[in-house]
Amino acid sequence: MDKQYSVYILTNQSNKVMYIGSSSNLEARIAQHKQQCIPGFTAKYNVNKLVYFEVTSDPYAAVTRERQLKGWRRARKNQLTETTNPA
Repeated sequence: MDKQYSVYILTNQSNKVMYIGSSSNLEARIAQHKQQCIPGFTAKYNVNKLVYFEVTSDPYAAVTRERQLKGWRRARKNQLTETTNPA
């Protein structure tokens, strides 16, 4: 089985703040965000609700996609998340 890498978007309860990241273990990384284990942006703004993710077997593709998404305007990120996860 190939290793999987994920690009993900998190938000807070009010959907006001977005965080984009990548990880080789999405489940563990989301748990870290929820438990606020790592001080920083997500802990400060209580960003722990997963609203979007993509999976790839290529770590370079994951990092490239993360950078691409970070470069998008907020409206385009909203459209991406609402299209794939309307709830």
